[in-house]
Amino acid sequence: MRIGFLITSLLTLVALAACAPGGPPSPGDGPEVPRRAWVPDEPPRAVVLAVHGFNDYGNAFAGFGEYAAAQGVAVYAYDQRGFGARFDAGFWPGTPILVTDLRIELDRLATLHPTLPVYLLGESMGAAVVIAAATGNRPLEAAGVILSAPAVWGGDQLSPFYRMTLWLASNLTPGLTLTGRGLEILPSDNIEMLRALGADPLVIKGTRIDAIAGLVRLMDRAYAGAGSLSGPLLILGGARDEVVPPAAHQAMLERLRADACSEIVYPDGYHMLLRDLQRQVVWDDILAWIDAAPAPSGLASACGDALSPVVASLR
Repeated sequence: MRIGFLITSLLTLVALAACAPGGPPSPGDGPEVPRRAWVPDEPPRAVVLAVHGFNDYGNAFAGFGEYAAAQGVAVYAYDQRGFGARFDAGFWPGTPILVTDLRIELDRLATLHPTLPVYLLGESMGAAVVIAAATGNRPLEAAGVILSAPAVWGGDQLSPFYRMTLWLASNLTPGLTLTGRGLEILPSDNIEMLRALGADPLVIKGTRIDAIAGLVRLMDRAYAGAGSLSGPLLILGGARDEVVPPAAHQAMLERLRADACSEIVYPDGYHMLLRDLQRQVVWDDILAWIDAAPAPSGLASACGDALSPVVASLR
């Protein structure tokens, strides 16, 4: 979702809104965490914990999970609180809860696979959650971090006007929902997949204003923490990404200080890199990186070597 575009419309929407729905459900874990696993028939050589994006859920990694399992890598995903089949879907849980839940899932996999390396894969908002967790007070016990189209649009990348508008709307009408219709943003060139998401009842279609505000706070936290990320680190971006502005992606790259950091930008990649039409190219690069092998696409470079191709390709 193009958050900045949405925020510019909020003042008008606030004036039109007569009331807002009630507050979120009572705190608590609720039912069992919805989880998915794609595990090889033979013992795997590595494990990936995948963290989904905003308004999405764990099934976002089904294609990659099946492919990786066939290559000997186990993939696990879960529905983050506030999303998917969770009891509080639609309500923003807060960054601390998202971070805590990620740590719980990571510890769970370390117990299930005590002898295997466990990698973190965050997509979009999920990448921001991974950054927030990895740069917190307690280091994450992960073999490496993969960030796909990270939603790190914070700090000075959002103007004071946007922030003021969002603060006003989230305080006056927190339950007002926006659908994003009419934004003319293409998150992927895989139209069949996008239509399936539109028909999927577990994908959130109407987003609460206070959830947008929560997402912005999460992105602020991730942007501030990016400079503290340690490697091994793999950053994936798409030159055709219409969701995260290229300037925001570049600003995050400039903050990185990790020694073992690789960047891959796909000239034909959109925001949903793992589900685009050229998704298998991305999958192969991820699996090669896990194996410490050269990226089959030949597009990998060290982070910060030069101006990000995401920005250069759009100039």
